[in-house]
Amino acid sequence: MTHDHDLVLRPTPQQTAAALNPPAGRNGGDLVIETLTGLGADTVFGLPGQHALGMFDALRRSGLTYVGLRVENNAGFAADAYGRITGQATPLLLSTGPGALTSLAALQEAAAASAPVLAISSQIPSAGLGGGRHGYLHELRDQKASFRDIVKSVHTVRTASQIPSAIAAAWESALTAPHGPVWVEIPQDVLLAETTLPVVTAMDATPHDLVPRPELTAVAAHLLRNAERPAIIAGGGVVRADASGKLRALAEKLDAPVVTTFGGKGAFPWEHPLSMQSWLEDRHTTDLLEDADVLLVVGSGLGELSSNYHTFAPRGRVVQIEADLGKLESNHACLGIHADARIALAALLETVEAGSPPVPEEPRGSRGPSGAERVATLLAKVRERIAGQDLTLEQEVLAAVREALPDDSPSFWDMTILAYWAWSAFDARHPNTMHSAQGAGGLGYGFPAAIGAAAADRTKPVLAVSGDGGAMYSIAELATARQYNLPVTWLIVDDGGYGILREYMTDAFGEATATELSRPDFVALAESFGVPAVRTTTESLREDLTKAFAQPGPSVVVLPALLRMFAPTHL
Repeated sequence: MTHDHDLVLRPTPQQTAAALNPPAGRNGGDLVIETLTGLGADTVFGLPGQHALGMFDALRRSGLTYVGLRVENNAGFAADAYGRITGQATPLLLSTGPGALTSLAALQEAAAASAPVLAISSQIPSAGLGGGRHGYLHELRDQKASFRDIVKSVHTVRTASQIPSAIAAAWESALTAPHGPVWVEIPQDVLLAETTLPVVTAMDATPHDLVPRPELTAVAAHLLRNAERPAIIAGGGVVRADASGKLRALAEKLDAPVVTTFGGKGAFPWEHPLSMQSWLEDRHTTDLLEDADVLLVVGSGLGELSSNYHTFAPRGRVVQIEADLGKLESNHACLGIHADARIALAALLETVEAGSPPVPEEPRGSRGPSGAERVATLLAKVRERIAGQDLTLEQEVLAAVREALPDDSPSFWDMTILAYWAWSAFDARHPNTMHSAQGAGGLGYGFPAAIGAAAADRTKPVLAVSGDGGAMYSIAELATARQYNLPVTWLIVDDGGYGILREYMTDAFGEATATELSRPDFVALAESFGVPAVRTTTESLREDLTKAFAQPGPSVVVLPALLRMFAPTHL
């Protein structure tokens, strides 16, 4: 009996000849690069180190594009952004010990944001594996233990023949919902040893589909179809699954208001009549969500920020669609559906439509307010609250950025006051165009992440936004942006310190400590790297950003300004 797959697995005569006569001069590093190429990678990020030289030497024999950053953590942020923008598993090549460990904060952000980073690190020679203290340079007792709590999966290679399968397994893990970073480590001697193994060709590492259980879809559709006051929270899972179209169709079918989380910016049109926008740190929004008799949560774990600092207490039924099993019902009891957002929304939409009986028109007065009316009332309350806090400067700065930035250009925001405003108030006009470090909350994300996005698509300008404190984490990458002539405009809001921590400490203790910073002349510093820079004002910000976006290559715009946050509602 012959099966179709028997024909697929049988090599052609040409493949057999090539396999029996592999080119000379290859090593374990070549197997790494060949495997990545066979899996479909086109760009790799990283930073070389002594134990990893076998991989980097193999790069010059490949067609892969290499983008080298100056700090491993920044290389991780760049790979994170490349993965978010392209949806591809993005290789990050690192060396052993200090080089590997320096990437940890970036990999934590990738894990929190479900970015598919494929980190491949060297290891000490294989004779030193196993926890013995041999005194090798960069030696750790168990290097992978430092990463196991952060990444989705870890893979240790011990022989050259294991390299293709280990990398393919890691690739599949990174791209199976929920996406996330993975870790592969390969000893120095395995990378350097000559190999006679055949050249790696196409590899199959197709990620698994995460499909909802049909009986759960049926229950969810019944609840939503019969809801009087439905509402929807759309998280980052909607963006990653490219499910915004399905979300909009379902919301319109149900007449359900939609709020996007800070990680889900752009998942729903900002000016849509059903859009509550992103005002999650607002008690009025929390009230509307609590009042929903059926609340659909898609691609969000309802964590600290998405729940208005855990003050959200739903009174109705909650349906949660979430690809990360650990986040399912982790904060609220609900009908939990473990599934990819796009597949689940498609099934839910189809089930809702199939079960919808014809509904005769009723006079508006006999029913409650429509979804659009509920949204209009909410947004009026939000505007009134913000208007009473004397925050005109902050709103003008954010408006200037929005007006200058092309609609389809991606933006990357560091942990800074303007970014906190943007989470709630910035209109991300397309899905997958606004990203920040709000997952793990570490400093230094914005500029290196923008470099990664620019490497993914050089045809449009990319915006990075940092405060002066966060900017100091990434100054070295001005050299990277210049070296590769990447179209990144870096807006640095200079308020003389860690502005948000200054506010937090002053509010809590009456005085701030350790928040004031000595900093450089950012304009002169950028120019010393050969990067054009300008010091701007609130009045000229829009014009200066527009000029920066229009010119090729990197640029820096520095705005000296003391911005304030709007008052919290969760205290």
